[in-house]
Amino acid sequence: MSFWIISIVIAGLVAVLLALAMLRGRGRMTGTAQDVRVYKDQLAELDRDLARGVITEEETARARVEVSRRLLEADREAGTVMADTVGRVNPLFAWGLAIAVFGAAFLLYGKLGAPLYPDQPLTQRIAAAEEVRASRIGQEQAEARIGAVQIDPNADAKHLELMVKLRQALTDRPDDLAGFQLLARNEAALGDFIAARKAQARVLELKGDAATGADYADHAHVQIAAAGGYVSPEAEAALSQALQRDPRNALARFYSGIMFAQVGRPDMTFRLWRPLLAESSPADPWYPPIRAQIEEIAAAAGERYTPPDAAPSGPSAADVAAAREMSAEDRQQMIRGMVEGLSDRLATEGGPPEDWARLITALGVLGETDQAAAIWNNAQEVFAATPGALDPIRNAAVGAGVTQ
Repeated sequence: MSFWIISIVIAGLVAVLLALAMLRGRGRMTGTAQDVRVYKDQLAELDRDLARGVITEEETARARVEVSRRLLEADREAGTVMADTVGRVNPLFAWGLAIAVFGAAFLLYGKLGAPLYPDQPLTQRIAAAEEVRASRIGQEQAEARIGAVQIDPNADAKHLELMVKLRQALTDRPDDLAGFQLLARNEAALGDFIAARKAQARVLELKGDAATGADYADHAHVQIAAAGGYVSPEAEAALSQALQRDPRNALARFYSGIMFAQVGRPDMTFRLWRPLLAESSPADPWYPPIRAQIEEIAAAAGERYTPPDAAPSGPSAADVAAAREMSAEDRQQMIRGMVEGLSDRLATEGGPPEDWARLITALGVLGETDQAAAIWNNAQEVFAATPGALDPIRNAAVGAGVTQ
């Protein structure tokens, strides 16, 4: 409300000042114009007096010089006043202009601002976000809100039969860590994220203090999936544990950003997502959703940000066409140069699994199996948090003969 009162007062003062300036300008203009007419009449009267013989030619000449001087001065002043008061002759124009400016400001603020909301200082917004964060519903309530679990309708019947046997076997072997890890992965693959959450929780219990950041990030992942994308307090606790053990865990950073966005802290989301986007490649599962939302998140956080374009990887069509025209020796040299460039980029900037697979395949073709094996071992560390990303890299490693 204070904003509107101040705006109305300022607009009214501007309009009054413009109107007063116009009225003064118009009065001054009227006075100078009358002086010009008087002096012109005096010149005409001198000519009539001379014709009647009232005054001599010498007296007429002296009087004409004096009146002409005054006429020029009055005419010059009238021109100056005209230049100073152009466009300010009608006071209604001032009121119209003030109303137009005020109306435009009103419409612009109505579109870009929040006219129905009171002032919200940063401390109040943070406090409101913390209140929302503290009052969220729990994991089981969120799952109940989603409804019945939808199992993948395309699941293989034999796979489903094996899953039944695995579940039954684990009821008799509650301390089988590998069995519960397998169960958690397969329940998630079937779409039963509630069952996957329970299995992963058992994995954490069995591992105890040996649980890694990736283990907790996987637990948060199935919790969030089971709740339909909602980050519950339990999922937040799992994310916190993941980041305590591995502050660089990408999955935990991604979901932590979602949690902050859900409670009204886009500034924290942007703080987490901006470096994560810069470190990730388009093949990473969190890259597309971050890339699609980060500009909106940045705007909500009061930041100006344009995400970088994803750089293309691998040889271009022109490179392939040029390679066809090369000799075998030149082609081998070009391949080696591309391998070295790709290797350097992956070592410094990282890249999608397809680039790692391409590098291992190329090293196998060149016969450099030791280096291919080293790249395979490095890839297993880099993609430990996303095991599915290792599939194309593993296939390349098998083809290069560095693993089975």
